[in-house]
Amino acid sequence: MENTVGDFLRSRRARIQPEEVGLPSHGRRRVQGLRREEVAQLAGVSVDYYVRLEQGRGGSASDAVLAAVARVLRLDDVEAAHLRALARPARPATTAGGGRAVREGTRLLLDLMAGVPAFVLGRRMDVLAWNALGDAVQGYSATPPDRRNAARYAFLDPAAREFYPQWDAVAAETVAYLRLDAGRHPEDAKLAALVGELSVRSEDFRRLWADHLVKQKTHGVKLIHHPLVGELDFGYETLSVNGSPDQLLVAYTAPPGSPTAQKLAMLASWTAPGARVPAE
Repeated sequence: MENTVGDFLRSRRARIQPEEVGLPSHGRRRVQGLRREEVAQLAGVSVDYYVRLEQGRGGSASDAVLAAVARVLRLDDVEAAHLRALARPARPATTAGGGRAVREGTRLLLDLMAGVPAFVLGRRMDVLAWNALGDAVQGYSATPPDRRNAARYAFLDPAAREFYPQWDAVAAETVAYLRLDAGRHPEDAKLAALVGELSVRSEDFRRLWADHLVKQKTHGVKLIHHPLVGELDFGYETLSVNGSPDQLLVAYTAPPGSPTAQKLAMLASWTAPGARVPAE
């Protein structure tokens, strides 16, 4: 899987112009952004050392060196952690399945969150479990098990662009999270296969993947156009599942009394045992 430290570093130094860090531009430049020599100078390391780092031969790079490079390239905390993972890849500590088993306690928690659409994401953005309201919003149970993947849905299902009115933002966030996952698990063959599939079948995915953006999935907003109740304007919160480091519990939220909350109440009544869902 293409995911080298050199590609990431080149993409990050291309964002920064010499004038921004107090260096002269010297007229026409052969490269966009900072040169390798300039990054090395500003980070306080030799040019040869930095070149080796970009070539993927910096496995012994210290925290201090990587922190200096991150400072020069103005990396945020997530990007800096991604750089460390790429520069010093660790052997995978999990099984090839990536922790797909969801604990019974986590499933019970999902069910107890009856008024909140919620689901569990695993490695590679696979959807592993959900509650009734989460299913009513996202339609997971109607999706074949091997297609329950948030990235595959966003880029390969034609319905995704209507389902997500802000599809561009969802697509960029999805790719940035996959990039982060790839940096943490460079030997994950299933992730490599997913990236390969999406790259072949989606020009949009190829373009976004080439940007090397990384982002942790924490919280934000999500606008959904539901086929039955129309527009749903959610906030979302993402929680790590303790004891299952590759799993995230995602919950959609809506202020009480808001139009979205009222539509969720309708969906909840339709998903109650014995209820009949109106025709679309």
